Amino acid sequence: MHVQGNVWMLAGPSVNAAVQIGDEGVLVVDTMTAPLADKVIAEVRKLAGNKPIRWIVNTHVDSDHTGGNAKVAEAGESIIAGNFVGQAGQAASNFAKIVAHENVEARLVQATPPLPQAAMPTDTFFTDEFEMYFNGEAIQFVHVPNAHTDGDVMVFFRKSDVLVAGDAMITTGFPVLDLERGGSLNGVVASLNQMLDITVPKDKQEGGTYVIPGHGRLTDEADVVEYRDMMTIIRDRIQSAVDKGMTLEQVKAARLVRDYEGRFGATSGAWTTDKFVEAAYGSLKQRSK
Repeated sequence: MHVQGNVWMLAGPSVNAAVQIGDEGVLVVDTMTAPLADKVIAEVRKLAGNKPIRWIVNTHVDSDHTGGNAKVAEAGESIIAGNFVGQAGQAASNFAKIVAHENVEARLVQATPPLPQAAMPTDTFFTDEFEMYFNGEAIQFVHVPNAHTDGDVMVFFRKSDVLVAGDAMITTGFPVLDLERGGSLNGVVASLNQMLDITVPKDKQEGGTYVIPGHGRLTDEADVVEYRDMMTIIRDRIQSAVDKGMTLEQVKAARLVRDYEGRFGATSGAWTTDKFVEAAYGSLKQRSK
């Protein structure tokens, strides 16, 4: 769906991506899973015609956002040639460049089985912010450390006024806190506050800056405010329980997120309410030591 300006949102079965299209070509934010890569490419071709995919940006390391890297990169074309040759023996100039935070690259390098070279970032950064100018607008990459993971990046298209949040925000459930890869509850709250620093609402809080979440429906500032408020309340409740010396089982029994379970909770699937509470408790417990 067209969001506004140069930016479109691609909605997969359970994950989102974004594309920016202009005279210089196409920039893709996240490539979904490997099985969806062909559909991502087909949709880009439908929207952009013969304009080449020049850039790919990974908002974080998860395979449902990076799994299509190799195929989408191979379908693209760099403005400046790289220094590798793909699996099919194509010249480096026939690949799109992949931008990510250096923590994403460090974790992709450790993947088992090893990923093909075409799936790996070609351009990384380590600063809190990184920027580029493409298709007539400034694009800012904002590193939100220790949110969903330690490599989370939000992508802000300034002229189009669209922010791609990755898994720093999802509308389908409680945020996934990947503690093993540097995620934390306080980091998620901080990232949501950073989103609110960037977003500007239109009249009566409808529209203005649009936010594309990693999973779920298109949102605006009002949605981010509600999600941020929920996460702040939950954080404070669990932090209070930790400070009182409550065990994880006691926190679960107290059902400190019960007023949000109807909208965001789950009793089955990969990320249940119990798993969220466990991760939130673990994150705050570790911080309190």
